[in-house]
Amino acid sequence: MPKILAINAGSSTLKWKLFNMPEEKVIAEGMVDRMGLPNSEFKVKYGDGQKYVVNQDIPTADMAVDMLLKALLDLKIISDYQEIQGVGHRIVAGGERFKESEKLDEKSLKEVEALSEYAPLHNPAEAEGVRAFMKLLPGVPEVGVFDTSFHTTMPKMNYLYSIKPEYYEKFGARKYGAHGTSHRYVSHRAAELLGKPLEDLRMVTMHLGSGVSITAEKDGKSFDTSMGFTPLAGVTMSTRSGDIDASLVAFLMQKLNITDPEKMIDILNKESGIYALSGLSPDMRELEKTRDTRPASQLAIDIFANRIIKYVAGYIAEMGGVDALVFTAGMGEGDIVMRKRIIDGLAVFGAKIDDERNNVMAKERLISSDDSKVKVLLVPTNEELMIARDVVRLGK
Repeated sequence: MPKILAINAGSSTLKWKLFNMPEEKVIAEGMVDRMGLPNSEFKVKYGDGQKYVVNQDIPTADMAVDMLLKALLDLKIISDYQEIQGVGHRIVAGGERFKESEKLDEKSLKEVEALSEYAPLHNPAEAEGVRAFMKLLPGVPEVGVFDTSFHTTMPKMNYLYSIKPEYYEKFGARKYGAHGTSHRYVSHRAAELLGKPLEDLRMVTMHLGSGVSITAEKDGKSFDTSMGFTPLAGVTMSTRSGDIDASLVAFLMQKLNITDPEKMIDILNKESGIYALSGLSPDMRELEKTRDTRPASQLAIDIFANRIIKYVAGYIAEMGGVDALVFTAGMGEGDIVMRKRIIDGLAVFGAKIDDERNNVMAKERLISSDDSKVKVLLVPTNEELMIARDVVRLGK
């Protein structure tokens, strides 16, 4: 049975799943945490819930990959490295160069690294991870699956900013979007659940996690999306501000005596969103628990929902209507109250939620009422499966 590894490497983490294909069954998964830092943690979950954990320093991606592959053998998850017939890697920034998933070689890896200015914390680490697998699994196809690829179908009117065209031409200053692999998976799955061709549906997919992005999909392609040049843009998120007046950034830098723009960007990325608004937590569950006793918690909830409703409504207008609205990711899959709050805010479009159908977490289903003019679905995302499918498709 061919096995495919799906890899999600960050600056200090390496998450992975091993699939049996084509049956698409996860046979093992795990992660390396605190990679490059003291007291790293190496975890594997396999079999009938068995766990294998090692705590030791893991300074490099080479060592992390070596430990992973040896653990697969030692735990008898595989009997030989030759069982692994492909490795897929999530890569954050593909720019305009990578319009779809692609087999990677040294030339394309250098192109991934050249795009690091668009994702300095991610692309270098992801390229390092790819090289580590190339070294230890020579001849095995390595496939890059890019967060931004799905959004390269957006028309110019939706990806260009209203600034001098030369900034785009010289520096690539444009909207790239993010979460593309998630949006691609849930839109395809939603179309399957509805029994209709994806190309015939106008759809808005809502990836509501710690990072939040809203995508309009028309003719089976990304038509517009809320995240921009970076994942900082768009709606209010857990710790990210979302859209903000650029002049306010300069104003706050003066008031706070900040001279380094990166420090201000760090505040907007890590110290803003519902975390800042509530003064309590970036976790929506904590805000829901305290909304009756803390006005700031209720205000953060209201602003979060309001910004999503605005974006979704705008996208419905852009597409000339909508056939399906889809929730996914952490909050999208697990927050029953937030889903209802958002759909109630879109009632003007004929969207109605069925409270009984909606009373579920992380389970595929239609959650709109029978008399809703718009189908509303809950579809748990599965980016790793999408990566594995791309490896099978491109590795032939």
